Amino acid sequence: MQKKSKTLAAALVLAAALVAAPSWSASESKMNIVETATAAGSFKTLVAALQAADLVETLSDGGPFTVFAPTDEAFAKLPDGTLEELLKPENKEKLVAILTYHVVPGEVTAAQVVKVDSAPTVNGQELDVTVADGKVTVDEANVVKTDIHASNGVIHVIDAVVLPNA
Repeated sequence: MQKKSKTLAAALVLAAALVAAPSWSASESKMNIVETATAAGSFKTLVAALQAADLVETLSDGGPFTVFAPTDEAFAKLPDGTLEELLKPENKEKLVAILTYHVVPGEVTAAQVVKVDSAPTVNGQELDVTVADGKVTVDEANVVKTDIHASNGVIHVIDAVVLPNA
């Protein structure tokens, strides 16, 4: 479970980096999820969370994964103080659970996502997938960019942090 959590975090980082980097090209897909997210600059919060959860190595070396990656703006929507609490060492287990809820084992493209009602996550719970009026949501988050390919998976960018059941 811990290795899967690390993989989820890494996938989230890559997705964030790819979305934030408009100059990204297929030649850069040799970067793993974490490298891509770091390079993008719009996923600083995700990368920091992955580091705090000790998931960087998993998402750098493992896979393939599909990461539903929240942007910095998505993390900013959390209630005041939430992120700071999650980043504390004593809350590492909860942080890992949240980050791994954003990661699906295997590579699932946008064309595949729209054909399902749910997707199993690395943390063991299911993400609800809804397609309406040409838009896709996972739980309550809108998918704003899809199919960002990395060396160890695919990233779909979302506009909110999704939370697993307690």
